[in-house]
Amino acid sequence: MQREIRIAVALIVRENGDTLLVRKRGMPMYMQAGGNIAGGEAPKAALARHLHDELGLLVSAARMTPFGCFEAEAADAPDHLLIAYVFLIKLHNEDIAPTGGIDEAVWTPIDKAPALPLAPLTRNHILTLFWQMQFGADLSYQPEKAAVQASHARN
Repeated sequence: MQREIRIAVALIVRENGDTLLVRKRGMPMYMQAGGNIAGGEAPKAALARHLHDELGLLVSAARMTPFGCFEAEAADAPDHLLIAYVFLIKLHNEDIAPTGGIDEAVWTPIDKAPALPLAPLTRNHILTLFWQMQFGADLSYQPEKAAVQASHARN
């Protein structure tokens, strides 16, 4: 039986449609900002804590629009199942300041994201659904480009 990990993450989008993806310390894959929900913590409270710790963002719970709850394989923990509470956050002029826990933070047009090595939750659920909601079509994943990007990220 797979062990469950409960997380809260943000689909962060700018007014121009770009989305923020982060590569956490030592990870080859890009994903949404956020992280584990502590015992007894509400998902929005956990997300607010992680956004502040990881990116220096102060986001109130009122600005977090529920996007969905998804299950996916954990990118960094074999045999673990992620239960992810996902919230949409629209940024306007806020600056982000990635911390030591983030190796890289990138703004990318959503149609360019599949060329990056993406975590399963990001690739199979979050960005795919967001794209379908925006454009009514599937977002095509490009595994050959993602593999090249992942090897560069590890080096």
